[in-house]
Amino acid sequence: MPSSTRTVRTAPSPDAGERGTARGYRYAALGAALVVLVAALVFSGAAAARQVLDPGAVVRWGLPVAQATLNISVALVLGGLAFAVVILPHRRRPERARADGARGEAGAGKADDGGEHPAFTRALRVASVASLVWTASSVAVLVLTDSDLIGQPISGGSDFTKQLTFYMTQLDVGRAWLVTVIIAATVATLLFAVRSLTGLALTFVIAMIGLVPMALIGHSASSNDHEGAVNSLFLHILGAGLWVGGVGVLALLGGTLAGRLRSTGSGAGAELTEAVLRRFSALALFCFVTVVVSGIINASLRVTSWADLFGSAYGQLVIGKVVFAVILGVIGFMHRRWVIPQLSRGASAKRVLWQLVGVEAIVMGGVSGLAVALSRSAPPQPTSYAPDATPAFILSGYNLPPEPTTARWFTEWRFDWLWLAVAIFGATVYALGIVKVRRRGDAWSWPRSVAWFAGLVVLTYITSGPPAVYGRVLFSAHMVDHMMLTMVAPLFLVLGSPVTLALKALAPRQDGSRGLREWLLVFVHSKFSRLVTHPLFAAANFAGSIILFYYSDLFGYAMRDHVGHELMNLHFTLTGYIFVLTMIGSDPLPRRAPYPLRLLLLFATMAFHAFFGVAIMGSSILLEPTYFGNLGRPWGPSAIADQQTGGGVAWGIGEIPTVIVAIGVAVMWSKSDAKETKRRDRAADRDNDAELEAYNAMFTQLQQRDRTQGR
Repeated sequence: MPSSTRTVRTAPSPDAGERGTARGYRYAALGAALVVLVAALVFSGAAAARQVLDPGAVVRWGLPVAQATLNISVALVLGGLAFAVVILPHRRRPERARADGARGEAGAGKADDGGEHPAFTRALRVASVASLVWTASSVAVLVLTDSDLIGQPISGGSDFTKQLTFYMTQLDVGRAWLVTVIIAATVATLLFAVRSLTGLALTFVIAMIGLVPMALIGHSASSNDHEGAVNSLFLHILGAGLWVGGVGVLALLGGTLAGRLRSTGSGAGAELTEAVLRRFSALALFCFVTVVVSGIINASLRVTSWADLFGSAYGQLVIGKVVFAVILGVIGFMHRRWVIPQLSRGASAKRVLWQLVGVEAIVMGGVSGLAVALSRSAPPQPTSYAPDATPAFILSGYNLPPEPTTARWFTEWRFDWLWLAVAIFGATVYALGIVKVRRRGDAWSWPRSVAWFAGLVVLTYITSGPPAVYGRVLFSAHMVDHMMLTMVAPLFLVLGSPVTLALKALAPRQDGSRGLREWLLVFVHSKFSRLVTHPLFAAANFAGSIILFYYSDLFGYAMRDHVGHELMNLHFTLTGYIFVLTMIGSDPLPRRAPYPLRLLLLFATMAFHAFFGVAIMGSSILLEPTYFGNLGRPWGPSAIADQQTGGGVAWGIGEIPTVIVAIGVAVMWSKSDAKETKRRDRAADRDNDAELEAYNAMFTQLQQRDRTQGR
């Protein structure tokens, strides 16, 4: 009997179609980056052959391609880690895992918690692969940059190897790229070895630190406002990396999220997809504002006139970036206002959403290519020291300010864009928290709000105002800067209770992901927090770090190097904040010191500050003679006389806030005793003085025992 065969044709699954669409968007984005890069290089002439010391076509074209690859890969690393750490759930819900197992999905239900969430796994896979590309492209940029600098093609000879070694170890640019390679390799290793959220968060921080060398060697880093240029460029790179990488990861997650959405209809999958998109939309809005503002600031350091903007290839490429930024802003607005609110209403909204994500990825690919071409193009303003640069400019990066007067302690400003961004971000987030708490019907103390905003104003004045300007040329002004960072600004910021406000304003997440609220609680209860907020450690760090800083090479490093200066500001601010928090703060801490111990620690730090100040006042040796002694300052006291004045400043400014904190501790102690007395009185009223009766009965028994033993 002849056998009959039947051919069964299966329709392609929706997931396969969406994976194909995502793959198409991916290729289109890479193609857009390459096309725009080549066009911009040809337009600006950055890839043209040089008349002298030409490294060859391989270097002239290979270096921009390697830089574009590096930028895209590091962006995907940041985006993948951002999604894994703060946007996506780490584990699947048990009920979700059981439902997947009932439908026969592979790997479901193997553990009680359902295992890793598929979107989380995919985001980490993207970041892991991108980290390998980041490492390889960093090595390529390192080698190609050296060849481009010396104007010789890449060769395998011993001379080129010696030159490359010299480049990596002796030149700032080479050292910066070497550090980038090391950080990229470290991040790649951690991404393949770490799966815990805390470990991934630390990896995320290391990856962001990897952007610092790129900011230090940018075009604008050699401008007249070196620190402002580096800070604005770092903010620009960080915002662009999170934004571009987030969009790229979101496009690659499209099939996974859409599949979860389809399999659950309007249930948990739809809620998760909408939550993920809203969370990334908030992050993208923050990145958009950061990229636009920092880009304008950074470009203004190189393009100083309208003629430079419209009449140079560099300025015209800047205009192109502005146009792309406007397009991306419009797409983001469409996401936030129109598409995401309609996700649960039908498939058309979902289709439009992923199409917009794909288009956004393509546009960002073009922006990435344009950014690389811009970094390879010659800016209108020179990028080297003037031949008549002053000693102060060579040492500090800035010319000498005018002689300080009372009025100039309010008018001489030089904005530190990094700390200004911190202040603006802190004020915005705090204000949003107040609005959210009050809309819910809860109250928030207005004195706390006033203290927080006052602390941010003081912090801005310290880091961008006259203390920062004159602190680079006068030791006494530096001491004003230091003591205000350590004692004045933290005093106001601690009274603002930002952690308490955040815990009240932020709702806990229910899908297994960690938001800001969850990360705050993890940090508060961590072993690291237990260590740094221990009263004894906080007091020792607060007092002892002064000696370690000023009587070591750290002081000179902080005065000469931009990274050292910013780390100094960060250290002093955090040290003061933690110490004041352990004394009078109301935010949650792992442990609280008894009030007598707090007063004892305060008096000990007061004595230590007095000892340090008196030692500086009586010293006749400059702490940093090669710096303060060579600034060529024609006004003011001598360097040693100014240093002795700084010792008096350290003594005076350090004591006044400490006394205020001590008064605060005494007031809190008194209030605590009053509350304890009221509590005992209420307890006595409830149980008819049972505690007092038991206490008296104990003494009666002791008296009877003594009488019996006496007889």
